[in-house]
Amino acid sequence: MELMTKQGFKQTEVGLIPEDWDVIAIGNLINTSKQWSFSGGPFGSDLKSSDYTNEGIRVIQLQNIGVGKFINKSKVFTSVEKADYLMSSNIYPGNIIFSKMGDPVARVCLIPDFHSRYVMCSDGIKFVVDGQKYDKTYVFRALSDIGFLKRAEAASTGSTRKRIGLPDLKALPIPLPPTLTEQKAIATALSDVDALIASLEQTITKKKAIKQGAMQELLIVTEDWTTKTIREVATYRRGSFPQPYGLAKWYDDISGMPFVQVVDVAKNKKLKAETKQKISAEGAKMSVFVKKGSVILTIQGSIGRICITQYDAYVDRTLLIFESFKEDFNTYFFMISIWLKFQIEKEKAPGGIIKTITKEALSSFEISFPNREEQDRIAEVLEDIEKEINMLETKKVKYQAIKQGMMQELLTGKTRLI
Repeated sequence: MELMTKQGFKQTEVGLIPEDWDVIAIGNLINTSKQWSFSGGPFGSDLKSSDYTNEGIRVIQLQNIGVGKFINKSKVFTSVEKADYLMSSNIYPGNIIFSKMGDPVARVCLIPDFHSRYVMCSDGIKFVVDGQKYDKTYVFRALSDIGFLKRAEAASTGSTRKRIGLPDLKALPIPLPPTLTEQKAIATALSDVDALIASLEQTITKKKAIKQGAMQELLIVTEDWTTKTIREVATYRRGSFPQPYGLAKWYDDISGMPFVQVVDVAKNKKLKAETKQKISAEGAKMSVFVKKGSVILTIQGSIGRICITQYDAYVDRTLLIFESFKEDFNTYFFMISIWLKFQIEKEKAPGGIIKTITKEALSSFEISFPNREEQDRIAEVLEDIEKEINMLETKKVKYQAIKQGMMQELLTGKTRLI
């Protein structure tokens, strides 16, 4: 049976696109006038960790290549001499770089202008677009799209860790508007949304710095503050869960209650909107119920994450539940005090990769606090800043969703800008 298509569109290997659009393999987009326009990084033996230096030419590693963004972390360098020797693996601002392996495979970013040149790691692939024929930013957007990533994954090899070779990557197709003008219009629209998101991220960073400064100023211990151990100021217990872990009868994802594990406590001192798992009525009998508004603390794995619960839930044994206070505490002030204490103490915790702080060890931790009126004042200032940060974070998530929707519309020609 013939597949029906929307009027003015055609069915292609990249999906439904306008009839006047093309499908082109990305290997045909390269600038053939430039040497090494589509090339991989050096062999592992040509660039080893022993070649890394503290200055010189920066090396772009796999962890620097995000999905459509450059991640400016893990900065390593190599000497100018080594970079000159590896000239085919040199890459420059405005070039595109793929990840040859990882999750997802073939993720892509534009090279930033932090430096005048870089050297790729062995698992990078350089891609230089012919800017006379194609809009580089449009091509980058098309390569960042989820549809392209799925095609790359399908063309990759390996079960545990996916890898894609240069020939397979070159053959992957993208949809292409017929004119540079339309390509540029799409790229500009998506870049405008990116600029808005980047502006929000900068504002969030500034607000977080303001909050950090406010915390340092407001939480300076003075002579009239009291210092006591956690054992002296609160009662607490660990959560619980029926053993052995993993039995299907303990879970009920349809009608069960939220079951809080370490993974459900976010870095922003809140529970995630939904827990990863829900506990069944049978499992709940052997767990610990915690009311909304309680302070809970992760003491195993990613230790030191803390929150005031936003909903009723059952809590796993990898968390500590503060049941009551022996002093007159503002709950938010108490939570922040415990969190700050853990920023210091968790680095001392035993356990290697999976760190644990026992209930007994935590009992001897000391916190300092002023009278209740002062606690309330401090909490109000910090909560107001945090609410503003959360509002900005929510707005950023919405803009990111809008961007994804725009990509689906613009990169398939469902919405035309000219």
